[in-house]
Amino acid sequence: MSRTSVLDMLNNSEPTTMCAPMVRYSKLPFRTLVRKYVCDVAYTPMIVSSSFIQSKSCRDVEFITTEADRPLIVQFAANNAKDFATAAQMVYPFCDGVDLNCGCPQRWAMAEGYGAKLLQKPEHLVDYIRFTRASIADERFCISAKIRIHRDIKQTIKLCQNLEKVGLSYIAVHGRTTSERHQPVHYDAIKLIKESVSIPVVANGDITSLCDVTSVSENTGKLFSKISIPLHAYC
Repeated sequence: MSRTSVLDMLNNSEPTTMCAPMVRYSKLPFRTLVRKYVCDVAYTPMIVSSSFIQSKSCRDVEFITTEADRPLIVQFAANNAKDFATAAQMVYPFCDGVDLNCGCPQRWAMAEGYGAKLLQKPEHLVDYIRFTRASIADERFCISAKIRIHRDIKQTIKLCQNLEKVGLSYIAVHGRTTSERHQPVHYDAIKLIKESVSIPVVANGDITSLCDVTSVSENTGKLFSKISIPLHAYC
């Protein structure tokens, strides 16, 4: 059955609404519910790639889907390129893309080399995307990353540009630094990133209603290029 690809949605003239991954919540029943409302794309919760590869029980619990559960992005945590690529290959037949979590600031994730810890070694992060893109030739299959911003926005812009060069399909930007939790989201930083790359940019952070979608879309430069908005915050 033919379906509109995620990239086609992201490159549409209207904002794309995406229900971002939430720990323990974003499993199949919840995704089925939000798809009945204004949700174009849904994510799984973050899944640790090494556990997913090694454990059938992990796969059976963490990745339950149906034919109707599309478009679907599977988000993984990984601390090496091989694990991310292998996990991506395993879910490839059953989803529309994979997302590398480079934004989770929780202590356990940082200690294991997951999430926002990856932002401290941008050259390794670029290798994760390059390696995974080389392992899946289907360009309609999205390989994306979710990041937080650096205090020096120039570092974030350079990272995004390098990720684009190695085949990243789109990038989701949580508009806070790793140390920020409830501070205002830096939508100005997201706008700068958007203006610096040609791939779609997903704005993330403090977006909880359709009114927020409109406001953030306008504040980040709706008239200049496309942007897609997750309705819920990532971890």
